[in-house]
Amino acid sequence: MSLWVFGYGSLLWKPEFTPEESAVARLDGWHRSFCMSSIHYRGTPEVPGLVLALDAAPGASCTGLALRAAPRDEAMVLDMLRKRELISDAYVEMRLPLTLSDGREVEALTYVINRQTAQYVHLDLEEQARKIARASGPMGSNADYLLNTASHLQGLGLADPDLDWLSRRVQTLMHESDS
Repeated sequence: MSLWVFGYGSLLWKPEFTPEESAVARLDGWHRSFCMSSIHYRGTPEVPGLVLALDAAPGASCTGLALRAAPRDEAMVLDMLRKRELISDAYVEMRLPLTLSDGREVEALTYVINRQTAQYVHLDLEEQARKIARASGPMGSNADYLLNTASHLQGLGLADPDLDWLSRRVQTLMHESDS
């Protein structure tokens, strides 16, 4: 069985491995959401940012990229992903069914939000924009994370109206704070 990984956020633009195959894919029952407070990468405990996670929701779906690791790289990819994604209790590692754009169905390693973690938040879009516009952490600004993700989704021809709105709003807020 091949190791597939579902990229819906930073894995779209920074997978840290070269996939042997990639394909647009849909995950049903989950949606992409800025529902994880980021205190490690794109924020700090004093000024937390927000990062994307998959949050379960009946009738929802999330479109992203399925990335298949080369068989020789599977152990390295799994180790790297666990070190990167499981630095706190915020993500839960699951294997979930994806439908690829060509109709194939695969099971993919997927990181979803742990709703029991203190890092789980449910904020409206304006609150998300305000947090993202001001936060920064060891991996860079929270705004860069948002803009890179939105740009890569657009490049794949994938619509995400919330990310598009957040991108515009965050840029406006940042411009206002520079004035």
